[in-house]
Amino acid sequence: MGWIRNTVDSVKSRRFRPLPQLVNLVSFLSSVIILSEGLACLAGADSPGSLLGVAISESMEPGIKRGDLMFLNISRDPIHAGEIILFNVDGLDVPISHRVITVHGHRNTGKVYILTRGDSNHLDDRILYARGQRWLLRHHVIARVVGLLPYVGWIKLILTENPIIKYIVLGTLALLIATSKN
Repeated sequence: MGWIRNTVDSVKSRRFRPLPQLVNLVSFLSSVIILSEGLACLAGADSPGSLLGVAISESMEPGIKRGDLMFLNISRDPIHAGEIILFNVDGLDVPISHRVITVHGHRNTGKVYILTRGDSNHLDDRILYARGQRWLLRHHVIARVVGLLPYVGWIKLILTENPIIKYIVLGTLALLIATSKN
């Protein structure tokens, strides 16, 4: 019982100091959130996090694994078969990152029709598109995937899928900052 009493007394007297590793971990997790959202705002992106994306499914394996952090390039350059794009589908809240398998241009209208598929999927994405939609149009494309950082996206994935963990991390950071001495 003496150990518990000493620990409680130490906390009460503010002699207790958290481990530097814990402070570093919480700071890193908070930085991931703040940097990804801040970069998106500075770039004038439509939605937070649109310069960085996280693979949330296994549909692009083995090239892109669930939890990989994707670096995105927002541009109006022409889309080509073989590129990996991030796109919106009418009626879905979450953007999808899949490979372009076919691109058709309409000569009279200038419209571009795009068909995609996940690398580990056997069929194209038409089943994911809105009812009656057979092609993506250019306005559905958000960005191109231009780079990957394996496993780093798990941090954001865990924090996004479990909001309570995000609040615990941020609350712990605030508590550590409030109790630390200069």
